[in-house]
Amino acid sequence: MSPLELVGLGWAAVATGFSAVALGRLLRERRGPKVDTSVPVLLLRPVDAPTPRELENLSRPVDYAGALEQVVVSPYRPRLGPDVRWLPSDPPTPNRKVGHLLYALEVLPTQGRVVLAVDADVAVTGALVEALAAPVAAGAALSTAAPTPVGVRGVVGWAVAGLLRHSHHSFRALHAMSAGAKAVCGKALGLSPVAAEELRQLSDHIGEDLELAKRLHARGCEVALAQEPALVPMEPMRSWRPAVERFTRWMQVLASHRPGLYPTVPLLFTPTLPLAVLAAVLGSGPLALATGALVLVRTLLSWRLAVLTKSSLPPTLDAMGGPPFAERVGGGGGTSFMFLFSWLLGEALLLVAFLRSTWQAGTVTWRGRTYALQRGGRMQPVWPELSGGPG
Repeated sequence: MSPLELVGLGWAAVATGFSAVALGRLLRERRGPKVDTSVPVLLLRPVDAPTPRELENLSRPVDYAGALEQVVVSPYRPRLGPDVRWLPSDPPTPNRKVGHLLYALEVLPTQGRVVLAVDADVAVTGALVEALAAPVAAGAALSTAAPTPVGVRGVVGWAVAGLLRHSHHSFRALHAMSAGAKAVCGKALGLSPVAAEELRQLSDHIGEDLELAKRLHARGCEVALAQEPALVPMEPMRSWRPAVERFTRWMQVLASHRPGLYPTVPLLFTPTLPLAVLAAVLGSGPLALATGALVLVRTLLSWRLAVLTKSSLPPTLDAMGGPPFAERVGGGGGTSFMFLFSWLLGEALLLVAFLRSTWQAGTVTWRGRTYALQRGGRMQPVWPELSGGPG
């Protein structure tokens, strides 16, 4: 047996064990009892230039039992519903989202209210508000919800949904496997006063959610995963480029915030295709069997994630852009078993993004400007603008 074959077998064994542990933890996971809360909530929706879909999300009524004030924080006043107010904001900070939030926290009353920060591409429901507010009201420093694409169409959309809903990079799986600082997605957050205090130091950081989780963990604070998902209705995606660029930035942010975890992307999160290619090139039967075992475990993990996601989705999503990707798990119809290969599409997308990030390490282009990335995601403007954006 050649040394390369031995390396491949070891790689397959480690990756299979990694997924098997995640599968075991998710199999033990049960949806806890619904925690009813009606605490007053300040819902902040930072956005710069909302798309038609985002405007639709912002105008959606939120059925929440408690007092709720929803505020869109933006430099431009979009057309909003009667129960949504606009707060003009045009921050000079590199991370404009954090700048919008900090301005809102400075000028709006927060005493006695739980503050939620939810991106405009999320379709907020009363259940999501309750799921984010309840842990913070109970003493958690931060709550976060797993982003869940719905209304998915096309192969590119399947890849994005497969990555976020059915692969090991799903935030449900990441949360189950987190050691140390918890995996946090900044699309939907519940902020305690402690978290808001830490956020004030992150206006020049990209990946502020990762850095926030790290700082709160260092302070011994609790970060809770909401029981409800953050539903993200997706527009049809006809090009791979936006998806690849989006996840390339994720990889660049990971390299800046968690340099020790960055190499685990190809080793643990995207090993299936490289191992299959290696087995074919070497003509190795044992490696092919080991790769098959990895595929089986990852398919079971995808199935478990699909079941958990289905259990937390509303009964109907027609108003949110059509039925969700692989909603009818185990039922009839062509999308019932899409999770069987969507996780592989997601892995392929993440692998391409990782490889692309290796020759873009150290800089990131964001909103038309190029920044040098320092440790912890701190952004330093690069002059002249390498991106061709405004100098």
